[in-house]
Amino acid sequence: MRVWFFTLVAICFLSYVPVERTGKVVKVVDGDTFDILDESSTTRVRLFGIDAPERGQAFNKRAKAFTDSLLSGKQVRVVVRDKDRYGRTVGDAYLSDGTHVNAEIVRAGYAWQFKKYSTDPEIARLEEIARSHHRGLWEDAQAIPPWEFRKGKR
Repeated sequence: MRVWFFTLVAICFLSYVPVERTGKVVKVVDGDTFDILDESSTTRVRLFGIDAPERGQAFNKRAKAFTDSLLSGKQVRVVVRDKDRYGRTVGDAYLSDGTHVNAEIVRAGYAWQFKKYSTDPEIARLEEIARSHHRGLWEDAQAIPPWEFRKGKR
């Protein structure tokens, strides 16, 4: 019985293939959320492991504009990690040249690493570099993380 269980677990683990969605970006909602259109439907995507300024928060419009300039009208591949409580697909997005969109937004200083969900050392490194060079939202030494901003609005 134990052998069957471990065999089944091994098969499931070894046969896991990440789910991917590809499509054209048709709308940028904010600095970390956008819609893609594939051949049959539109999917709202929330970028995994990063958190951009909220509507009404400093740098929100600039973060959205940066993400829009990076993605609007382009083909992207999204490696799906999860669905969030709002039904959005949560994942890592890549441009056709391999650019990791999540990382580029952090590198430009328009999002924090969302440490509640991500421990990615590369994203942490990019945030630290953006912060030390005062890029994007890091122009403001007192920048409030979106998760703190949301707490204050409740």
